[in-house]
Amino acid sequence: MAGPAATAEPRVVLSARGLGKDFAGFTAVNGVDLDVHHARIHALIGPNGAGKTTVFNLLTKFLQPTRGQITLLGQDITRTPPDKVARMGLVRSFQISAVFPHLSVRENVKVALQRPAGLATQFWLPLSSLDRLDARADELIEQLGLARWRDHRAADLSYGRKRVLEIATTLALEPEVLLLDEPMAGMGQEDVQMVAEIIRNVATERAVLMVEHNLNVVADICDHVTVLQRGEIIARGDYATVSNDPRVRTAYMGSEA
Repeated sequence: MAGPAATAEPRVVLSARGLGKDFAGFTAVNGVDLDVHHARIHALIGPNGAGKTTVFNLLTKFLQPTRGQITLLGQDITRTPPDKVARMGLVRSFQISAVFPHLSVRENVKVALQRPAGLATQFWLPLSSLDRLDARADELIEQLGLARWRDHRAADLSYGRKRVLEIATTLALEPEVLLLDEPMAGMGQEDVQMVAEIIRNVATERAVLMVEHNLNVVADICDHVTVLQRGEIIARGDYATVSNDPRVRTAYMGSEA
């Protein structure tokens, strides 16, 4: 018989308690409690204007919370600046793809690898000093299915593969927690399936928190779902639980029917 450890919940790596943000008297986020677990995919969903991106910006410290506490890997990061938070292992992507279009796929990944390798500010070193990054760059490129395009300019990739390249550059920073802001936005169905499978594989070694509007993807790959409306949590649980919650149906559809 399996012991308790076999079914134990993975450890919490990112949490928020009572998280809130006010803008000139307007409350954008209020009383948000969130636990993100290692090796799990957690979706943050809700209708437009629900406060999802604001929560992301609070967690990654692009915004300072008005109230509440944020903990990363057991450390209070509520007042920690965003660059330090990223070095601690909390890394995010954005809705708009952020790659260097005129660099190759491999060169993009090597740029991201420079910081963990201690080469980010050593501009006096010869270009050949970056050669030691080739093996790790190729490993990431292979892992994310980009080997065929390794030497192609990022500008020549399809939109979906540009998003995959962006994931590769975030993984180069060796995050413990990866935040993905609408990773499927603007994609065709073929790219959606490709990127969803990549995210599933990425989450075997780290926590993933994602804002996503494609509910088919959320249902397919996410272990836990938190639903926001008007800056507050109205439901949480697995997808089957939240999708059957009358409050969630009202938020999305305008009625409980």
